Amino acid sequence: MLLLEYCHYYVLFDLETTGLSSEKDAIIEISALKVSDGKVIDEFSTLVNPVIHIPYMASSINGITDDMVQNAPDIEQALTDFISFIGNNVLVGHNLRNFDLKFIQRDCMDLFGKTLPNDYVDTLILSRRYLPDLSSHSLEALAYHYGISYEGAHRALADCHITKQVYDNLAKEIENPSEAAKNVKVCPRCGNILKKRNGKFGEFWGCASYPECKYTRDIDVSEQ
Repeated sequence: MLLLEYCHYYVLFDLETTGLSSEKDAIIEISALKVSDGKVIDEFSTLVNPVIHIPYMASSINGITDDMVQNAPDIEQALTDFISFIGNNVLVGHNLRNFDLKFIQRDCMDLFGKTLPNDYVDTLILSRRYLPDLSSHSLEALAYHYGISYEGAHRALADCHITKQVYDNLAKEIENPSEAAKNVKVCPRCGNILKKRNGKFGEFWGCASYPECKYTRDIDVSEQ
């Protein structure tokens, strides 16, 4: 279940992959931080041998090559170790809902016949909820907004540390939301934000998680 809150004990994780498609691309790196009351108490990081060629475009972004993963564990071993590391803790990550979790859940289902039951926090959704005036909610944009170094980004462990700092800062936004944040509409079904959309009969509120969540409602006169 998606949570819109700051958790004091959680596991933050990030993936690197051979591409953007959770249907055909493969995981090539998994990293995670176990955090308690704002402090990192444990780390997990492993390259993963995808048993397929890593495309040049992916390597040019994350720097991971075929040679680097040649002797790395396969996805079954890497996922087994990752699942052991996370336990039943809340998971945190940036764009977790639409990217990292899709890869993880796909491989868990394929390999083990089940998906992870863990609740999760997506800092992308949180930033859209509590920083609605930002023109971009990418991890890089949030790092810039909060003055966080983006050095080493696009390797999973570095991205974990950057995302943790972003989440720490978002905790302050959650505790003391701006006036703009107070006016953001939230989907009652999944917790994501609602966006104004145009339909056959005019504007309406629709969930930003569409098509996964198809919640809609009419716009009140006071909201126009």
